[in-house]
Amino acid sequence: MTHTVLIPARLHSTRLPEKPLADIAGIPMVVRVAQRVQQADSAHAAARVVVAADHPRIVHACADFGVEAILTGTEHASGSDRLAQACALLQLPDEAIVVNVQGDEPLIDPALPAAVAQQLANTPTAPMATAAHPLRTWDDWHNPNIVKVVCNAQQQALYFSRAPIPCWRDAAPADHTATELQAHPAAPLHHIGIYAYRVAFLKQFPQLPQAPLEKAESLEQLRALWHGYPIAVHITPHAPGRGVDTPADLAAVRALFAEQQATSAS
Repeated sequence: MTHTVLIPARLHSTRLPEKPLADIAGIPMVVRVAQRVQQADSAHAAARVVVAADHPRIVHACADFGVEAILTGTEHASGSDRLAQACALLQLPDEAIVVNVQGDEPLIDPALPAAVAQQLANTPTAPMATAAHPLRTWDDWHNPNIVKVVCNAQQQALYFSRAPIPCWRDAAPADHTATELQAHPAAPLHHIGIYAYRVAFLKQFPQLPQAPLEKAESLEQLRALWHGYPIAVHITPHAPGRGVDTPADLAAVRALFAEQQATSAS
């Protein structure tokens, strides 16, 4: 099974201006993400890792570090629209699998894109796949900024929500330790924002009408479920690394990279 990793990168961000080019230990963030994915071992390596940018500055920054990048339109309403154009520009066949890695995840597990792609390949009835991880704290369970997912016996998504799901009627999750909860068959799962698509469906997805639940929760993946398309879910034991969405996130990630560099130099 082969797959292509696509990293959408939009220059302008409301909370963090020019986020893809934010410096992390001397390297732009979007380049850090691509390099991190390229660290996967041979068993998990992508056939290609491509940044889908909306501005020439991002393309040039990637070229400076030997990262493949293509220029896409500035008018796209969502990342999936940008990825659909990238698939067309790269002339990827409809049966190919592409993995959408967010450009603000410089600490992503290098093996995760391949694992999600494999989950999709192993689920022929699903046109897309994603990932999840057992929740670590009760505060996370109640945090609306942390998306939860509930799966069926086939490890396919039943629903995604910002609300604390599943609701434990007879025993509050707080009555259990974190270890007990993670071992429970109805353990709450933290959705990780990585997606694998079959190219044919990725081209179709932006054309589907927005779903009422998608608008209510502000979660684009609910559009697929609303229209009857299954989403396979890879459940990983590894907690996701910190993403960069705010200046505070950026400062924390910069500090981590600085610490790693200091350790390597000593």
